[in-house]
Amino acid sequence: MRVDAPALLPILRSRVQGDILALTYTSQDTEFTLSQLAQRVGASPRAVHAEVDRLVNSGLLVDRRLGRNRLLSAPADGLLVRPLRDLLAVTLGPLPVLTAALGAVAGVQRAFIYGSWAARYSGEPGPPPADIDVLVVGDADPDNLYDVAREAERRLGRPVDIRRVRSSSWDDESSQDPFLASLRSRPLVELDLIRSSAEVAS
Repeated sequence: MRVDAPALLPILRSRVQGDILALTYTSQDTEFTLSQLAQRVGASPRAVHAEVDRLVNSGLLVDRRLGRNRLLSAPADGLLVRPLRDLLAVTLGPLPVLTAALGAVAGVQRAFIYGSWAARYSGEPGPPPADIDVLVVGDADPDNLYDVAREAERRLGRPVDIRRVRSSSWDDESSQDPFLASLRSRPLVELDLIRSSAEVAS
């Protein structure tokens, strides 16, 4: 489990904590089970359980019981809710926001965040990213991707650029395309589109 403070928001204690907060605070009016949180943030149930307990005890998350399930969500109101939501949106928010948005677009086979945001998320120190660069693999309609980018910009408060490449180009690792070669040499954060679209309440 990665326990380092996230370079995108180093005031947090760990990246797992940051990913939980980003997911819940950018998914307004949505409740998650512990298993869903663990799947979505890519952490062990044990690690998520420990972080959730801390966040609920501090009032940064709320929970309720529904049968055997413990449902978690961001508070509906409170002194810290709006400023924390805004802060998470411009730092860790691109991952949950773009995962949900692109998971609903036909023709998107894979998607990655690259550039400075991916570098910071992967632990490289540096200034906050000024924009979000996204690579989509597949044959999605460019107009649909444009709409996703504009809506993501509205929610994240910064420019979002989505570039599309055909799967044949991406799968050809011998390609001499300088753009793709540069991408492969730098940090890439893949969006878990299948898991997002297939997620069901449990």
